[in-house]
Amino acid sequence: MISREPTIARLVAARSHLLEPYGLSEMVLAKALRLITEHRIDDADLYFQTTRSEGWSLEEGIVKSGSFSIDQGVGVRAVAGEKTAFAYSDDISEAALMDAALTVRSIAAAGQSRKVKVPSTPSIAASRSLYGPADPILSLDSAEKVALLERAERMARAKDPRVAQVMAGMAAEHEIVLIARADGTLAADVRPLVRLSVTVIAESNGRREVGSGGGGGRFGLAYFTDEMIASYVDHAVAAALTNLESRPAPAGEMTVVLGPGWPGVLLHEAIGHGLEGDFNRKGSSAFAGRIGERVAAKGVTVLDDGTLADRRGSLNVDDEGCASQRNVLIEDGILKGYIQDAMNARLMKVAPTGNGRRESYAHVPMPRMTNTYMLGGKAEPQEIIASIKKGIYATNFGGGQVDITSGKFVFSASEAFWVENGKILYPVKGATIIGSGPEALTRVTMIGNDMRLDTGVGVCGKEGQSVPVGVGQPTLRIDGLTVGGTA
Repeated sequence: MISREPTIARLVAARSHLLEPYGLSEMVLAKALRLITEHRIDDADLYFQTTRSEGWSLEEGIVKSGSFSIDQGVGVRAVAGEKTAFAYSDDISEAALMDAALTVRSIAAAGQSRKVKVPSTPSIAASRSLYGPADPILSLDSAEKVALLERAERMARAKDPRVAQVMAGMAAEHEIVLIARADGTLAADVRPLVRLSVTVIAESNGRREVGSGGGGGRFGLAYFTDEMIASYVDHAVAAALTNLESRPAPAGEMTVVLGPGWPGVLLHEAIGHGLEGDFNRKGSSAFAGRIGERVAAKGVTVLDDGTLADRRGSLNVDDEGCASQRNVLIEDGILKGYIQDAMNARLMKVAPTGNGRRESYAHVPMPRMTNTYMLGGKAEPQEIIASIKKGIYATNFGGGQVDITSGKFVFSASEAFWVENGKILYPVKGATIIGSGPEALTRVTMIGNDMRLDTGVGVCGKEGQSVPVGVGQPTLRIDGLTVGGTA
């Protein structure tokens, strides 16, 4: 999977967009890094980025908004022990780079860190080839983009007379990054990203309910064929119509079955964040110090995998120049490892896992998830539902909150059903799933054979930074969760 030729091509693209137009060269980058490392530090890096973004939205057949922006700049970081000094500028120039380098090297003035020597010749970091470099913004012209959204609206309105309102949106992004590290590593990536969303409001007898669908990934807008748009529309309309028939959700402790795909967002929030290296190094995660221990029921295997082709959360290299990896976090219920960036990996004396991510050049990197999912088991989904005496079958989720220290979570189910004696009786509204991530993992009693990734809509927030991610899971039965309802 590691390929040299595309790596060189991405470096050429990064140089032509981020260095050459501003009179910079790799010699200048090395000069800035040497300036930082005149003081004793553990690590330093330069992160150059340029991002072109475009968005369109349609509501009631009218273009509601259209936007285009370019954001570019450089972030400069020095690390000494647990301390980080960081400066950034939207002015890509030698003067701005040297000013930032002088600013961040002050972190080591009173430190005990080692002296880092910047090599005279950079080494090109190995990377992957998971997606093409083409700019998705250029893959369709403006009229074609609006026409695509209009098709989505027509499809939704044609599905059912109860569809009262349709909103469709499209976003496309093309990002080029260049990373230079004090150890001589030079890495680059060219990252396309697209997303299409459809939101439907259905109305009947004075009641209005919402449903949504959508997807995307690291490819061009040609991915959104009529067939793909129809699948998003079908999901949105079906969710809205289902919720029109919903009844108040019951409350209490009960069996909960989670559907495949997007419900993996609960896994992402309740377990994934707790496995990030910074929380575990500081001892603030419920999983801290538990490597090698059983933290989940047998059969539960959780991965964070940044190497899936074309996926929203995938990366050829992370934002510190490390190739993305397929990391097994929990295997058959045993905790195997954490998600690491370079700094936390160094402090915990382990290898980085390709999970150093940042929102932009104006942010510091930290350990973040890519595509986080649970592997499938052997049970048929119908068998899992049939096993429920009384409980909730949740197939879609909205927002949620998690306490990393305790692992406790609260999630709102946007689409759920009441099940009795193995039969789905009716949809319910207002169900909130309440529990503890570590405890919930031990209460998994059935794992479906239908593992599915989400359609490509995930955005993860942490400490004010947002990055694109993917989630996934099979149908899961979890016993003894608390459901907060409206009944």
